[in-house]
Amino acid sequence: MKIKQGLSAVLLIIISMVLLVGCGFVAKTPYIDFGQAGETPSLYNKNESAQRPILIALASVLSPHETITYYREIAMNVSRKTGRPAVLVQRKTYAEVNMLLANGDVDIAFMSTGAYSSYRGMNEIELLVMAEYGGSILYNAEVIVPKDSTIQSIADLQGKVFAFTDPLSYSGHMVIEDYLRKKNAVPETFFRRFFYTYSHDKSLWAVANKLADGASFDSQIFEYAKLKTPELVDKVRVITTIGPAPTGPIAVRKSMNAEQKEQLRSIFLDMHNDPNTNNAMQKLIIDRFILPTPELFEPLKTLYDRTSLTL
Repeated sequence: MKIKQGLSAVLLIIISMVLLVGCGFVAKTPYIDFGQAGETPSLYNKNESAQRPILIALASVLSPHETITYYREIAMNVSRKTGRPAVLVQRKTYAEVNMLLANGDVDIAFMSTGAYSSYRGMNEIELLVMAEYGGSILYNAEVIVPKDSTIQSIADLQGKVFAFTDPLSYSGHMVIEDYLRKKNAVPETFFRRFFYTYSHDKSLWAVANKLADGASFDSQIFEYAKLKTPELVDKVRVITTIGPAPTGPIAVRKSMNAEQKEQLRSIFLDMHNDPNTNNAMQKLIIDRFILPTPELFEPLKTLYDRTSLTL
């Protein structure tokens, strides 16, 4: 029995090491998915030529290997409607996507709430559309702990291990940072240890398997997880709900040709009417895209301005 228990412990440690490596501790080695094997075009010559690809950046809030197929379907929809190639430029972290925008290296970006709120690049961007899910463009941040944990509040997490999602994530980081700031505390001294998983579903996995004593993430993703991975959700419980906050938007270069910008906006607003694309959107927790509400992000921009977590 002791040998079996020892083997189980070793196996869990090995799995956790794989998780942490896969969760972004090698974030300096981003990768690009161009949709077709062997196709490796350079980032575009910055002009509005009708022949050049439309470059779409993303850092998935869910595991990238599971969601890239769905983002590819959205890119194909854009390509069909514009008559131009659409290239996905995938990065592991929100900061890397912001850097692509700051350098003017992409046209469009799927941004998290925090990534957009923290963006301060020299190249200006503007909201194109926002994602709606379950009839709302708002969500909450949910703080979870193992189901059998004695922890009842964020205060009880002091001296514990915490799993953040991404340094720029609102629901997966900044909401906790802001809570602690109001209590005159910081994560470095409040928690015994913390780490980044770089996707919300991996944060759920970490808590369900007790690699972390707590984590926070998007309530919409938690509802989706109840359907997709109920065996994990059953191992955790929510102790605190904080919010609401606006859903992650799609942003474009502000300098983009106005006609092209409006064409892209129309494409995204109508995207849910395409059966194949609608199915992909549902897998990404998106019912449809709607016109943006910029003022919803103003309080969050102020929040990020209080920290150095900006680009």
